[in-house]
Amino acid sequence: MSRPLHRGVSGGGWRFSGNSQDYWEDSQMKDRIEKEDVNRNQTNGADHTNSSFKNPFRFLFTENLSSNHKLGDRSFISDPLSPGAVRSWHKAILSFLKLSLVVIVILALTGSFWWTLSITSTSRGQILHGYRRLQEQLVSDMYEIGELSIGLSRVRELDYCSQESGNYVPCFNVSENLAMGFSGGDEYGRHCGSRSKQNCLVLPPTNYRTPLRWPAGRDVIWYANVNITAQEVLSSGSLTKRMMMLDEDQISFRSVSSNFDVEDYSHQIAEMIGLRNESYFIQAGIRTILDIDCGYGSYGAHLSSHQLLTMCIANYEASGSQVQLTLERGLPAMIGSFTSKQLPYPSLSFDMIHCARCHVDWDIKDDKYLVEVDRLLRPGGYFVWTDPLTNSQRSLSNKANLKRWNTVQLSAESLCWDMLPQQDETVVWKKTSKKNCYSKRKSGSPSLCSKHEIEAPYYKSLPTCIGGTHSRRWVPIEERRKWPSQATLSSAELVIHGLGTEEFAEDAINWKSAIDNYWSLLSPLIFSDHPKRPGDEDPSPPYNMLRNVLDMNAHFGGFNAALLETRKSVWVMNVVPTSGRNTLPLIVDRGYMGVLHDWCEPFPTYPRTYDLVHAERLLSLEFSEKPRCHMMDMFTEIDRILRPEGWVILRDSAPLIEFARSLTTHLKWDARVVEIESNSDEKLLICQKPFHKRQSS
Repeated sequence: MSRPLHRGVSGGGWRFSGNSQDYWEDSQMKDRIEKEDVNRNQTNGADHTNSSFKNPFRFLFTENLSSNHKLGDRSFISDPLSPGAVRSWHKAILSFLKLSLVVIVILALTGSFWWTLSITSTSRGQILHGYRRLQEQLVSDMYEIGELSIGLSRVRELDYCSQESGNYVPCFNVSENLAMGFSGGDEYGRHCGSRSKQNCLVLPPTNYRTPLRWPAGRDVIWYANVNITAQEVLSSGSLTKRMMMLDEDQISFRSVSSNFDVEDYSHQIAEMIGLRNESYFIQAGIRTILDIDCGYGSYGAHLSSHQLLTMCIANYEASGSQVQLTLERGLPAMIGSFTSKQLPYPSLSFDMIHCARCHVDWDIKDDKYLVEVDRLLRPGGYFVWTDPLTNSQRSLSNKANLKRWNTVQLSAESLCWDMLPQQDETVVWKKTSKKNCYSKRKSGSPSLCSKHEIEAPYYKSLPTCIGGTHSRRWVPIEERRKWPSQATLSSAELVIHGLGTEEFAEDAINWKSAIDNYWSLLSPLIFSDHPKRPGDEDPSPPYNMLRNVLDMNAHFGGFNAALLETRKSVWVMNVVPTSGRNTLPLIVDRGYMGVLHDWCEPFPTYPRTYDLVHAERLLSLEFSEKPRCHMMDMFTEIDRILRPEGWVILRDSAPLIEFARSLTTHLKWDARVVEIESNSDEKLLICQKPFHKRQSS
């Protein structure tokens, strides 16, 4: 239907009446008159027009009114609705609007200036906070676009790895390292490359079973859960390797064997130090111990009952791994080669370093191995070495062994170590607590490192100089506060780490509250969308449901401290990312275990070794600005090291958590996003890895 040219509106609207032809002729006549007036004004008023552009505000004054609206012959003002008058009014209105706009702009700028000056620090914080949220949202969106653009292989669910990859550890492949030319101990080192990443999910062995809860799991593990043969269980090795028994589908660990007793051995070391027994280690300032080639962790397992924390390190082993079995028992351990690079621990980290037939030739490499021991030991700490080479009577019959033994003794002396009275095959050296000892040494002794040494190296070359002597953390173990008091650093100790007492106390309060909330969420009920019955309460998880905990971004170690304060029977591997602030010296000074790590690389551990993986603000740290790797690679690595039915807790900004939630479907995890009432900017992602079994062939 065609529209009418004119709309008649009753009640005040314009309405055209009469003959339309007359209206058309009147319109033509009016147009001719207006054109003539325009031509006359253009001819006679050129100067007037030019002046109007030069002075756009002239129409605001009375003289301008009289010049445009001339008096007629009868002294009446000419019709203001004439074409010339209309144009003059248009110019006047336009000029007035221009002036108004200028005034408005000036007022706006003035008000904005004074408003800016009057903004309080709180307002600035709110503005910056809002800007940071927008920035995080933008980065998250851009990162999500980038992740989706890398191909369909990231969109679908990941496939399962082959059965041969059941115990695969990236970055540690001795045969490949030898082929690449590494030798002299470097073949056991960590060498990460493009082939270290895997785009598949590692399945547990066919007969894998959930480990026994602590402390029962410390003494008994399932035979099918670890890669070891019956012959390796029964074969001889280090002293503590002989402490196992195979009983059908279980491996049990004993404290006594036919020729070795762990408790007697610990008593012997304590007596050599001058203590009654190992229960007095804490009073002597000993809390953290590094056990090189720990066997299967029997020494650390015994000391754990005395509140001592022992970290086992050993080379990667494809079968019969010391690290894998130690972790399966719920004891701290990680893959590390003492003969390749510096270990990723800060200087002055351990109170004791223990080596019982650890197969390290301390007399070679120009004392570099002993220098690394010295770097890791705190002042007044102990180096315990048990080996047939130290038996002087046996060494006298072998000149080569005697030469090696003498070389080690001279090297220890050049490091200012005091040798305590020897017993049998065990020797204990005590590191000096006095720096002036280094100026009294013989010529040719290792020099002191410079003031600019790296306090917490990350797989650097073995040093030739003595480190830690310029550190403000140089405090003898006898003068340090004893455990558990040392977990709460004093104000003077916090100053060394650039931290205030209020910030430290607030961090502790926040983590204690967070632990209470986290623990209540670790239940499969969180993934059920069905409401509970009225009056029903969720059963609280048992205190010992977790044992091995990995904190991927440990900050000040507050997560670890809160777990212990709430009497959870766990140990925590505190990881400080290399891309963030290095707080690892603070963590180890609190009496906790920690390590540096780059989360764009695989972690030095075996598959299925942790019950809980936690990370707070790690995604923001690694992926907010300039991501160096893909988030999916990190999640695949988490899946590798997580035990079946293990938990993942991520706390981060809401956009990153939502994106991380989308990735969990590719890993076949059960996941739920949880709102944080006290913080609308952050969310929790709670995940549980399902127990997918490999079908028996």
